[in-house]
Amino acid sequence: MRSDTNTESADALDQPVPAGNVRCDACPVLCIIRPGKTGACDRYANVDGRLSRVDPLVLAQRAEETGGARVRFLDRADEWRGEVLADAPVFVTGIGAGTTYPDYKPAPFIVSSRHDGVDLVTVVTEGIFSYCGVKVKIDTDRFLGPEQAAIRVDGEQVGHVTTAEYGSQMLALGGVRHLTGGSKREGRVTCDVLEKLCNKQAVEVTIDGGSAVVIQADAPPIVDGDREERMRVGCGSATIGMFAQQWFGHADEVIVVDDHITGVLSEHQAGRFLGMKPAGIQVRGRKSTPGRYFKVAQPGSGWGGTDITDPLDIVASIDPKVAWPGLRLLMVSTTGEQSAWFVLDDQLRPQPAPVPEAIGHAVSRIAENCEPALCTVLFMGGAGGSLRAGVTENPVQLTRSVKAELTRVTCGGAPAYLWPGGGITVMVDVARMPDRAVGSVPTPALVVPIEFTMRLDHYAQLGGHLGSIVKLEDVLANARSTATDWRPENPWPMVSRV
Repeated sequence: MRSDTNTESADALDQPVPAGNVRCDACPVLCIIRPGKTGACDRYANVDGRLSRVDPLVLAQRAEETGGARVRFLDRADEWRGEVLADAPVFVTGIGAGTTYPDYKPAPFIVSSRHDGVDLVTVVTEGIFSYCGVKVKIDTDRFLGPEQAAIRVDGEQVGHVTTAEYGSQMLALGGVRHLTGGSKREGRVTCDVLEKLCNKQAVEVTIDGGSAVVIQADAPPIVDGDREERMRVGCGSATIGMFAQQWFGHADEVIVVDDHITGVLSEHQAGRFLGMKPAGIQVRGRKSTPGRYFKVAQPGSGWGGTDITDPLDIVASIDPKVAWPGLRLLMVSTTGEQSAWFVLDDQLRPQPAPVPEAIGHAVSRIAENCEPALCTVLFMGGAGGSLRAGVTENPVQLTRSVKAELTRVTCGGAPAYLWPGGGITVMVDVARMPDRAVGSVPTPALVVPIEFTMRLDHYAQLGGHLGSIVKLEDVLANARSTATDWRPENPWPMVSRV
């Protein structure tokens, strides 16, 4: 089923619906859907004259240890006869659940279950998020673009570069101003980018004044066609602090080239504690504390995230009163991917020389201590609006309960970080969510699964929709569903709160 020409967008709720068609109220578009067709979002369809969610409800199941064998609950349909389940290893996610729009309606699934002798409720829905975006952490020393530079896809701005963190570049993509505050095309492109990234697909972006970057959750970044392999072990100063002892006695000077803080061993506190004598090699840039230099070069894709390809370019001078012929100099980057070994000749000029075994081993140790370069994609959205009305008739009570940690928030079963301050602003690592967990609607907005789990008695205190509660057994028996394995790195949400 496709929606290309299958729907007519309703201008008003009083627009007549032809016989056999159905009106979808799952989002503000209000599609009128013909028989056998889907709405504009491809998420809802007209099935035999009834509005139906196209995708099945996703149930996440934990494996159980039973006599040493791994047993999956949902594979034992012939053994289960609908009796009440005690501590069933099944969690009903919001994926495929449907939405609460317009939000005066209770959530699509309000599921009761019993765990560790405690009655619990999980309120399950697919939230429509206009106020949302993704934060992307890219592990690379390469220069991606100036801070605040526009990030574009198909010529449309979809975000901007934010701060550079320790070995990573941070990007902010999406947000309500790109989704709804610009042109229609900007909103559509932004929504498509967010949906793909949240579903762990690859997206290529270009950064004004910078690079082209392929981003994919839990995968190495590709910068200007080059696949990144390593995250730097630390800045130049930190690298000296970690490996000074291993260089001592094998090199007379070590310069660790870094776009942010370049380190010079003999001047550094680590070198002084080891009793190293000054080498007289002065590097360019602005000196900070001893052995630490800022801005030795411009940012780029060369050594240590700078724009240099010849490390000697950062050497400003060699003091003949301090340096000596035969001085051994190692220059290395913060990932160990670039290194060069020099020995000063009689005119105190650095000359390339064969790399001693001990130095080769020390450079390899830097590389060994570098973590793999990855892109981390974090969905971030505000669930503090009318979505809460699908949970309780007094929405502020849900906000207070979440803040007090009496209600656990998950997205597709993945743990959500709750931001301090007002509202319910959640952030979740999309790599920990099930595949294809996120959808979209043409308003434009993302559709993201969200679950609120709490004690049954607490749900009653919140003014929850008690009349809409269904038992887990009934969901398993009657809902059109599919199963996915529980990700073992995620904490099990069905733990009661006092």
